[in-house]
Amino acid sequence: MKSISFEIIEQMIQCFGKCFHFKDSMSSFMRSSGVPILLINKYRELPKFVWARRVLEDLSISEDGLLIQRKLLTNFCKLRDLPDKGVLDRNAGLDALRELKRIAIDNDYVVKEQKKDESIQRKIAEQKQALIQERAKQLEELRTIFNYNVTEKNRQKAGFVLEDLLKSLFEINDIEYRKSFRTIENTQQIDGYFKFDGFDYLVEAKWRKDIPNTAEIAGFKYKIESKIVSTRGLFVSINGFREEVIREFRGNGANIIFMDGHELMLILEGRINLSDGLKYKIERAVQIGEPFSPLYLVSNI
Repeated sequence: MKSISFEIIEQMIQCFGKCFHFKDSMSSFMRSSGVPILLINKYRELPKFVWARRVLEDLSISEDGLLIQRKLLTNFCKLRDLPDKGVLDRNAGLDALRELKRIAIDNDYVVKEQKKDESIQRKIAEQKQALIQERAKQLEELRTIFNYNVTEKNRQKAGFVLEDLLKSLFEINDIEYRKSFRTIENTQQIDGYFKFDGFDYLVEAKWRKDIPNTAEIAGFKYKIESKIVSTRGLFVSINGFREEVIREFRGNGANIIFMDGHELMLILEGRINLSDGLKYKIERAVQIGEPFSPLYLVSNI
């Protein structure tokens, strides 16, 4: 890597000496630019101008050090005010900064750095857009699967499809998900499991013609309560829930949240983000003990 010019190095030394009053502030500025703490402390007892010169000289002997020099220069050029409010002669400090920026611009350094930053930001934006498009494509594939199985006569088969669909949906949203399994004692069937915001969630997934009754949800509640205390539950019923069943579990421990097919479709359509939807439901359950807070009744999540 090409070394920074002598003129710029000398002006950086002036900036160190005139823009800082306290050595702690100068040390913090160096550390924020990647200067190793051992190198900072090596010359800390020297006067500020000498300290800065020794550090910059040591940095000039390696590729990594030259990178740090450039980082120091970049950070100086980004300053709009003195980094240390204790400086007695503010005008001298500001003049030193202005002169450094002028020299950097004359050497095209600032322009190159700006172009580099713009290139990085553009690449990040492109990667983000590509990720959004890929997720949209994956959601569309899941919607197709969901719609195809609405008329599936074998509802047990549709139930298995729902379990696979939920696993894919959670993974698309970067939430690790475990599909159906049985407990070690082989006494309980668990349709799914995921961890969200520090809590463990068991999943019950139903895609049948009938609607789950109180006994079924109570059975799921027992599965949850037989695990560690912090365990919660997500009960997904594509055909929804009866109001009297919801009322039965409203405020009753509030360790289960309900989701129906309408809400699942909103998520598959990309109109509501899965994480945002879960957070909304969880907050409502925690705050007011409501197990079923329909996402389609919320205009802005």
